[in-house]
Amino acid sequence: MKLGVNIDHVATLRQARYAGSLDSLNAEPDLIAAASACERAGCHGITVHLRADRRHVQERDIRRLRDSLLTKLNLEMGNTREILEIALEVVPDEVCLVPENRIEVTTEGGLDCVNQRLALAPTVRRLQSAGIRVSLFIEPSPDQIETAKELGADMVELHTGAFANAVDDAQQGELRRLISAAEFAHAHGLQVNAGHGINYHNIALIRAVPHLAELNIGHSIVSRAVLRGMETAVREMLAAMAGQ
Repeated sequence: MKLGVNIDHVATLRQARYAGSLDSLNAEPDLIAAASACERAGCHGITVHLRADRRHVQERDIRRLRDSLLTKLNLEMGNTREILEIALEVVPDEVCLVPENRIEVTTEGGLDCVNQRLALAPTVRRLQSAGIRVSLFIEPSPDQIETAKELGADMVELHTGAFANAVDDAQQGELRRLISAAEFAHAHGLQVNAGHGINYHNIALIRAVPHLAELNIGHSIVSRAVLRGMETAVREMLAAMAGQ
């Protein structure tokens, strides 16, 4: 498994003080410095979500990251015309289409590909025409996976939130659902990624899910980085992913 580090919450910390003065020499922490630390520690890519409400990551962050990363840039985005045009101009390596609700704390639940098929199809085509690989952030269910395949997505990212929030037998049930979905997606020729709520504890169970190519992990790594430093936090997650 490869590791994509989501650094949205580095931007959240910056916005808490400097939302109105990003040009200030004092604006910190710097996303480029955070991304560089993740890369030095061995991560395989950087993930950021450019939200319509710009609550954390800003458009200028996307452009700076595109110019500075040594690994790859994975842009999470809602299916909106404004963000699509930015993506087509910046040309990240990958785009992950996600649901977006302005009142949510973070992305909750997967994208409903089945009911949003008509709106998603032209977005997927335009992104791929620009040379951008497309992933859909979905619930681990066969109908969503089948629709993702029909839409021509390159990848699916299985939403692991229900698994992360469950306990005991319920968590084992969610793990079985992830395993089944990963096998189903792989059989349909889709790259299988996963993310949301994965941390240093439940990663041991996530390792049981087959065919996982990449995990996108943010909050847990940034939280540990507050106490241990970003490079250490990333290295420790990579070790946990390897079962060390």
